[in-house]
Order: sequence, then structure tokens, then C-alpha cells
Amino acid sequence: MTNSELNLPRTAVPAGITDPVASARAELKAALAAIEIKGNVPRRLEKASVRGVAKARVFADRNPVGAVAAVVGIAAATGALVWAIARALAR
Repeated sequence: MTNSELNLPRTAVPAGITDPVASARAELKAALAAIEIKGNVPRRLEKASVRGVAKARVFADRNPVGAVAAVVGIAAATGALVWAIARALAR
């Protein structure tokens, strides 16, 4: 493997493959890797939640008053939504 192949993402097909069989194998390998990445929903959710928590912590460090206001607003919106659903079910 050359250095340029080591820097390629798993879903990329290396350039310069002249053998048709090797090219087909590389394309299949890249396609399967892309399907695995796209189809692994729990892993994607975990990565997204980690990114969200990191962004929230940075926001809270830079703007504590805004973070408290955001938490209060989210809590109020969640409470209103639960109240509306409970009221709709009670009728």
C-alpha cells in the first residue's frame, strides 16, 4: 500500500487500478463500507449525540445565561407538549 491509499476513506476507490478484477473488488469493498456506515443507525445516533453534547457544553461555557434560558425554554416546550397530548387523550 502506498501512502496515498492509507489516507483514503474506507468508502473511496483508489485510483490507478488497472486490473478489472481488482477494480471490481475495490468498488465492492467501498460500496459495502458505505452501506455499513449508512445502515448503522445506532452508531450514527451515538456520534450525533456526542457532537450535540460537545456543542452544548461549548455553548454553556461561552454563554451560561443563554444556556439556562435554553434549558428553561426546552423544559417549558416539553411540558406544554406533554400537557397537550394528555389533554387530547383525555377527551
